[in-house]
Amino acid sequence: MAGAILGAALIAAAPAQSQQFRADQAEFLDLYKELVETNTTASVGNCTLAATQLQARLSKAGFTPAEITAFAPAENPRHGGLSVVWTGSDARLAPLLLLAHLDVVEAKREDWERDPFKLVDEGGWYFARGSTDDKSQAAIFADTMIRLRAGGFRPRRTLKLALTCGEEGGAGSINGAGWLAEHRPDLLQAGFALNEGGPGRMAADGGPLSLGVQVGEKATRTFTLETFNKGGHSSVPVRDNAIYQLSDAMLKVRELKFPLRLTAVTTRYLAMMGKILPAPMGPAMLRLAADPGDGAAEAVVSSDRSFNSMLHTTCVVTMVEGGHATNALPQHAKATVNCRVLPGDSVEETAAALQRAIGDPGVKFTAASRERTLAVPPALDPAVIGPMEKLAKKHFPGVPLVPMISPGATDNTFLGPLGIPAYGIPGLWVDPETVGTHGLNERVSKQALYRGRDYMFDLIKTYAEGAK
Repeated sequence: MAGAILGAALIAAAPAQSQQFRADQAEFLDLYKELVETNTTASVGNCTLAATQLQARLSKAGFTPAEITAFAPAENPRHGGLSVVWTGSDARLAPLLLLAHLDVVEAKREDWERDPFKLVDEGGWYFARGSTDDKSQAAIFADTMIRLRAGGFRPRRTLKLALTCGEEGGAGSINGAGWLAEHRPDLLQAGFALNEGGPGRMAADGGPLSLGVQVGEKATRTFTLETFNKGGHSSVPVRDNAIYQLSDAMLKVRELKFPLRLTAVTTRYLAMMGKILPAPMGPAMLRLAADPGDGAAEAVVSSDRSFNSMLHTTCVVTMVEGGHATNALPQHAKATVNCRVLPGDSVEETAAALQRAIGDPGVKFTAASRERTLAVPPALDPAVIGPMEKLAKKHFPGVPLVPMISPGATDNTFLGPLGIPAYGIPGLWVDPETVGTHGLNERVSKQALYRGRDYMFDLIKTYAEGAK
């Protein structure tokens, strides 16, 4: 590793060879690297091992056995997690919960340019599965607790840390945040929570163009499409083919576009981002914020896939399987469709729209039997947002903090029913076209990781001192 970023060199994104580590950054990198290089996929990974490694570091910093709770669902002992409760001196202050997940999406070595479970330092980036989602956040939260405790800090507000498994799903996966909400809600209960889901947008120079704070997210709903056929010998093909029929249905899913839906948050997002983005995107955002019926403006804004996902409910085919032999006509084909439903749109109407678009009664349509509850959008509470804005001005002068709706779903869905307002914490930023989250060659900007870590440390410390 060529080094981390210090002072003005950090802000200017200096060449790697001129960067120097601070001692605390070297310690953080050691923690982050160990976490990233511990495979925590649902198929073969081990979140319990990752949690045990972090527990050892927290214990070394001075956290006692009474403050640390290791947990693992009996149904899957590899899907364990870790909770820390650091009691504050002022019981009148509601606790702050720091929530992050340890598990990652599957990654096949043969598909990646680099080993997905080795932290690779290259060109100002860290490459690895989980480098962003969500081990950057989990590492920063654990590291912040360690730095505060080792440094002799005494919080007025109780700090809670929950590092869980199963957020990404997968075969045999058990969601740890959901498990805690059901079995140990006391470890989650808080006045407010900070979680993933608030990434900023990268500027051309690699720094932040904007910081994001997530105050809402789309609901995830999964459906299956299935076709059936009597099949036959492949030497006598016919048009009546289960795979062809399914392919026709999938193409209709591809062409399905849901109508624009603006919320108070997305309208504000357009108005703020429109002021800092160049033409044609910036002016189009401002026009759309002022007039949601401006179709030309909508077309421009929707041409950016990340903005499009904030403005529309979306459905996409994510998995396909079919056929049973190379020399036989297929008897069965199946596709998985993943939808992300905007707040205010109906899940039931989304399903109905899919079925209408497919328009084929021969395609069996099934909704997944178990889905997340709908997330409860938190209020733009000045007591929470105020410290975020104040410290953003200190760490990122001139960079706006923009409330946003996350196109993805997070474990915030399990906090709403407990009455815990949950925010996607600002501080990190990404290039939405190359970050690779859930895709190949996932990466995080080293500048974002280290500067974001410093920002989040100050923010959490501010809340722990009694802000909010």
